[in-house]
Amino acid sequence: MAYGLARRELRPRVPLRPGEGERDHLTSLEGLAALSLDALSSVAYGPEAIVLALVAAGTGALTATLPITLAITFLLAALVVSYAQVIAVHPDGGGAYAVAKKDLGRTAALLAAASLVVDYVLTVAVSLSAGADALASAFPVLVHGKLVVCLVGLALLTAVNLRGVTESARVLMLPTVLFIGSIVGVIVLGLVRSHPAAVVGTALPIHAHETLGLLLMLKAFSSGCSALTGVEAIANAVPTFRTPRVQRAQRTELMLGALLGLMLIGLAVLIRRDHVAPRAGVTVLAQLTAGAYGTGWAYYGTNLIVTLILLLAANTSFGGLPVLMSLLARDHRLPHLFGLRAERPVYRYGVLTLALAAGTLLCAVDANTHRLIPLFAIGVFIGFTLSQSGLVRHWATQRPPGWAHRALINGIGALLTTLAGVILLTTKFVQGAWVVVIAIPLMMLLFDRIERYYTRVGQELELGRIPGRPAPAPASLVIVPLGEVSRLAQHALSAALALGDEVVAVAVHADPGGARALRETWERWNPGVRLDVIDSPHRSLVQPVVDYVQRAARDGRQIAVLIPEVEPRHRRYEILQNQRGLLLATVLRARTDVVVCMLPYRLSV
Repeated sequence: MAYGLARRELRPRVPLRPGEGERDHLTSLEGLAALSLDALSSVAYGPEAIVLALVAAGTGALTATLPITLAITFLLAALVVSYAQVIAVHPDGGGAYAVAKKDLGRTAALLAAASLVVDYVLTVAVSLSAGADALASAFPVLVHGKLVVCLVGLALLTAVNLRGVTESARVLMLPTVLFIGSIVGVIVLGLVRSHPAAVVGTALPIHAHETLGLLLMLKAFSSGCSALTGVEAIANAVPTFRTPRVQRAQRTELMLGALLGLMLIGLAVLIRRDHVAPRAGVTVLAQLTAGAYGTGWAYYGTNLIVTLILLLAANTSFGGLPVLMSLLARDHRLPHLFGLRAERPVYRYGVLTLALAAGTLLCAVDANTHRLIPLFAIGVFIGFTLSQSGLVRHWATQRPPGWAHRALINGIGALLTTLAGVILLTTKFVQGAWVVVIAIPLMMLLFDRIERYYTRVGQELELGRIPGRPAPAPASLVIVPLGEVSRLAQHALSAALALGDEVVAVAVHADPGGARALRETWERWNPGVRLDVIDSPHRSLVQPVVDYVQRAARDGRQIAVLIPEVEPRHRRYEILQNQRGLLLATVLRARTDVVVCMLPYRLSV
């Protein structure tokens, strides 16, 4: 027994890589900070979207803010309960794409992927524009420069993510706690006060041009549903939690639902009681903040915290979309370069694509949050519906004990999100939702075409099959394009002699005198390699070499073209180097089937 203990004690421990130890995984509170900022920060624009829709019927219609918010909170509760089951069934991460691919088939998976791409891009655009609104509420001088603020924030996020600096849950804890505390303080102090402590912004003339009917209520409901974005993020990241992962993730999902629901209802009560209408230069949340704290340091601090949280919420997409694009690349539905990582563990092509798409969208709408809202929630609700529908299919197929009760919960969730999605689409179609209706099918078509292309390539290359034995080739020929006798020529011919059975140097000259001088120098050097000089009266370099290579390839030999190029020590000098070698390589690859090799000669100066 003692011998066994000694053996176990002496056994060397294998060091854990970063992210493998339990200490690197999330607790419930850390998960709330790392994965819930997208959802929690939606209180900055969700209630305001409801107000902007209702005010079309006059300020008296703002009393409907509370019942509409209660309906949205009921939908939030249904989603939280449903996603708690998604977490249990998919402990390896229950993203809509993974669920749809597993349980609903190829078409549903393409739909989920396209809707998630739209969601991630719009999350960045909406979060940045809402953050600029919050910043301009505190500093009115920025009102007319919100697009610049958004683009600067986007550039900062892009640079940080290209460097591979990921956020830590412990770092996010402080801003998350400050944000939740600030919003709860706004609600509590606002309810305690009999009248607002201060009024900010400039009053706007409000003219009622609609009646408070069912259609307007549905419009307000669909606008407010933007507050539900991000609810699924915890279910997508179950493996990042500490064990027991499922229980911790479910607890975090319930905490998110409770906090978001309470904040939405509390703000709605204040809006209804104080008849908070839109005012120029400030957000609705900024008005409520001034009503609770006044216009002192707490007002400015809260707006800065809201801006910071919205910036961090935008950053969640930089962690999500590049990973999704890498999964699509692995499934052959996007170019494989999206699955490549640099030295740092960063999917750079995904990061750059997200930044470009979000920047284009922000410029197109001039960083106007309320022009983005109609586009925002449709992709989100498609993902909601597919996740819940996939789980219903899972229960019906597996039929574990109690499956009917669980299928009913997810079925109700799917029904509610489908209904909400239809309301969103019909009420927001002419306000911009038609863009999403066009974009999602186009992306599905793109994914399909790319997958079909890779399938055809795989069939032609017979991937997955054992090919016949390689056929022996005749003696190989290495062609080396050179300009003059130099150390670069020595370097290139030494490499060529190591590669092929026969080596020939090729030089192109327009001046007969220069060609004669080159031959004389070559004979004095005598490198043991034949030199062919091509006359080029038109001073063309590329085409004569291409013609020479094509003639040499007619006898069926294996031919390689070795092109030497000078590589400067510092990148800033690259523009000073001759780029003809790169041009020659490009043309040879396009017009011939020979092997083209670039041989760098690295300068020491």
